[in-house]
Amino acid sequence: MNQIFGAVGLAIRAILRNKTRAALTILGILIGVAAVVAVTGLAGGATARVGGEIDGFATEALYVNPQTTAHSGARGKTAGRLTENDAKAIARDSVSVVATTVFSQTSGQVIYGDRNAQTILIGTTLPYMDIRKWKIQHGEVWTDIDELLKSKVCVLGATVAEKLFQGRDPVGETLRIARYPYKVIGVFRARGTSLFGDDQDDRVVMPIGSYRARIAPSAPGRVDQIMAAAASARVTRRAKEQITEILRQRHAILPGMDPDFTIGSQEEFRETQEKITTALSLLLLSVAAVSLLVGGVGVMNIMLVSVAERTREIGIRMSIGARERDILLQFLVEAIVLSMIGGLLGMAVGATATFGLGRALDWPLFPSPLSLAIAFGTSAFIGIAFGYLPARRAAKMDPIEALRSE
Repeated sequence: MNQIFGAVGLAIRAILRNKTRAALTILGILIGVAAVVAVTGLAGGATARVGGEIDGFATEALYVNPQTTAHSGARGKTAGRLTENDAKAIARDSVSVVATTVFSQTSGQVIYGDRNAQTILIGTTLPYMDIRKWKIQHGEVWTDIDELLKSKVCVLGATVAEKLFQGRDPVGETLRIARYPYKVIGVFRARGTSLFGDDQDDRVVMPIGSYRARIAPSAPGRVDQIMAAAASARVTRRAKEQITEILRQRHAILPGMDPDFTIGSQEEFRETQEKITTALSLLLLSVAAVSLLVGGVGVMNIMLVSVAERTREIGIRMSIGARERDILLQFLVEAIVLSMIGGLLGMAVGATATFGLGRALDWPLFPSPLSLAIAFGTSAFIGIAFGYLPARRAAKMDPIEALRSE
């Protein structure tokens, strides 16, 4: 142990004698380690952010969308069709589904007084609020009676409410949508931007019957999408299979024929997101690894120069009794100290950069203990791996030849 402490002391004195050269060597390791810490923190924060957005749609949610299918060649095509009765049949016959809702949307203009806003108009049913986890900030949602009577009532997203009412409470006010007066009965709690970059608060939601009768007339009961909530996240695959069987039977789709609908789940979205995040993380980490490799080469280069400059010193130490392993340990510890200093500074810079990115992006970015441990271990490994060759070269010197060196 005393030998190691002595080698550390010698390494620090050698580093201080060549401050500029040592600083440049440390800089290479610092950049690589900081990149590893920042990239790992960014990947973890992105995963948490995207995962939170996905969970905001409910992890047990399933989405049924219509799909155009081709029969008897390319000319014979059938447009997908989904109806409210399909949703009711799923809720009634699927034992793994606890709730269903329907969803249709279009874009349109909403007018209040001398103000107007172009927004998304959505028609749906009450279970939509629970499946999509929408919360009311002010007012309330409509009732079953409103759905039955196709009442002209609506709930506003926070963005639309701000555009039209500029901070005033819109509950109880009347606005105009497609020439019809609609009473505002509630305002949703703000949710911000979605995964796809659209403003989730830029919308007006109303009962599906009122939407179909006045905003976007369509065939009786026809909807753009069916949403279903599985009993739990563990049974989403079973619920998907049951929904598939129910709809194939209702739509008279024979075995071997392509269905006129598709079903997506939050679980599939999360799996896709994790694959994308993992691929991007590996790509960024490979770039950081190249930086570390360059830093390691810098350590080796500096140590080779240091050995060449201190040949006479090595000869003197050997002549007074230093063994090969003592010389090897001296220069190896010096390379490790250089790398460790760069690693510690890189960890500090990487952690600071991670926190700064988190504040700038408003993401939950934190340097993970695992990434810090990996960065610390990597810097030590670089010192050993890239310092061993120069150290061994110093240890194998002939003391007589070393003493003759100037």
